[in-house]
Amino acid sequence: MAEITIEQHLRGVLARHAVDTGANSPVRGVQATLASVLGKWAQQYLVEVRPSGSFAKGTAVRGGTDIDIFVSLSSTLTTSLSQIFDTLFNALTGAGYSARRQNVSVGITAGNWKVDVTPGRRQDQHGNYHSLWSNRAGGWLQTNVNEHCRIVTGSGRLDEIRLMKIWRNRHALDWPSFYLELFVIAALHGARRGNLQSNMVTALRAVGDTIGSRRLVDPANTNNVVSDTLTAQGKAALATAARTALNNPWNVVFQ
Repeated sequence: MAEITIEQHLRGVLARHAVDTGANSPVRGVQATLASVLGKWAQQYLVEVRPSGSFAKGTAVRGGTDIDIFVSLSSTLTTSLSQIFDTLFNALTGAGYSARRQNVSVGITAGNWKVDVTPGRRQDQHGNYHSLWSNRAGGWLQTNVNEHCRIVTGSGRLDEIRLMKIWRNRHALDWPSFYLELFVIAALHGARRGNLQSNMVTALRAVGDTIGSRRLVDPANTNNVVSDTLTAQGKAALATAARTALNNPWNVVFQ
C-alpha cells in the first residue's frame, strides 16, 4: 500500500474532526431546548435567537464549543449591558444549567453539548450592529455577527482555520477563535487556495514570527483590537508552540 501524502493526511485529520453544521444537525436542537428559558428572560425585548460563532462560520471542530447561540435584544431595552449579561447568567443558572462567565458569553452544557450563549443589544431597530458586555475589557464592545460570518466564510481559508483550531485544542493553547480566524486569513493573504501543506507552513511560521506584533482589528468595530485579547505572555506561548510544531513531523503535529 502506498504511503499517504501530507496533503492526504491533513485532509484525513479534517474529516475526523468535522462537525455537522447542516440543517438537520442534532446540535441545532439546543436552540429549541433553550427557547423557553431565553424567551422568559428576554420577554418582549427578544428579537432573534440563532447560531453564531464557529458553527455559523463553518470553522467548528470537534473538541471545541459545539454551538454558539447569539441572542439579539431590542434597542429599546434600557437595562445596562453588564446587567443584561448578569441576568442571563442568573436565568441559565436558575434553569438548572451549570453556567460559566466567559468574556462575552455564558458557557453551559445542554445535554451532551457545550454551548456558549452571547447576549447583544441592537444599536438601532433595524441594523445588525450590536453592543455586547465584555468581562475582559470591563466595558462594552460593538459587534456585527453577520459581518463576521461573511468575512470568515468568504475567506477561502476554512480548512486552514480548522486545522489551526485542531492544533490549538490539542495543545490546550489559549487563542480566542475570532482572533485565530482573522490571523490565519491575514497570514495567508495572496497564498494559493487549497494547498494545505504549504499554507499551514506559512500560517505556523507567521504565528512563530509575527503573533507578537501583528495588529488585528475587528472589521465590524475599528475600536476593538482583537489582537489585544491575548497578553504578550500568551502570544509568546503561541509563538513557541508554533516553532516547535514546524520542527516535528506532520503526523505528530496534526492528529
